[in-house]
Amino acid sequence: MAKQTKRIKAFTADTQALMTVSDAIAAVKAHATAKFDESIEIAVNLGVDPRHADQQVRGVVNLPSGTGRDVRVAVFAKDAKAAEALAAGADVVGAEDLYEKINGGFMDFDRVIASPDMMALVGRLGKVLGPRGLMPNPKVGTVTPNVAQAVKDAKGGAVEFRVEKAGIAHGGIGKASFTQEALEANVRAYVDALQKARPTGAKGTYVKRISLSSTMGPGVKIDPASVTA
Repeated sequence: MAKQTKRIKAFTADTQALMTVSDAIAAVKAHATAKFDESIEIAVNLGVDPRHADQQVRGVVNLPSGTGRDVRVAVFAKDAKAAEALAAGADVVGAEDLYEKINGGFMDFDRVIASPDMMALVGRLGKVLGPRGLMPNPKVGTVTPNVAQAVKDAKGGAVEFRVEKAGIAHGGIGKASFTQEALEANVRAYVDALQKARPTGAKGTYVKRISLSSTMGPGVKIDPASVTA
């Protein structure tokens, strides 16, 4: 059995009880006492079987309070589009030259955006970007003619979500230093985006369980009704 840390032993909230979203956030924030600004993560268990094509859940949500992270963005674009991406704050922009850098091992970025005319080139990086979840996709707005807006969205709090094999979607929704109100707004936006992305093949209860945790702390359970109502 894994040894419990002092911080987990000191956690006073009932990790098995279903809390309102407000109480859950308060509990997680109160126990995020590490010497760094801990990330707050959400995990949502959905009533889907992602092995079936009609039960895939994927999309993007713009968190109203941002993520608290400095997202590094790489953009595949040329000429005017490249200039627009740089002006919008992209960290690295290029075409064939960027392809060569990434193919050679360069991975100093968290998001990849591409203009549609670049996808024939970007597609050749599928084996590099795909396993890392970085392949641009029009469904989540990372393949778009408006690269400047996509860069601004990525820098401003756009978060991709995708259900995993176990039917769970998870992602970062802020930092422990965020206010209670800011984190609650992000939680509600994340769950709302999942609901809007409900696939046609989903039957019965869709949002089954929700949990929240900080980087170093245990998870607490949120009553889905307090978020989805």
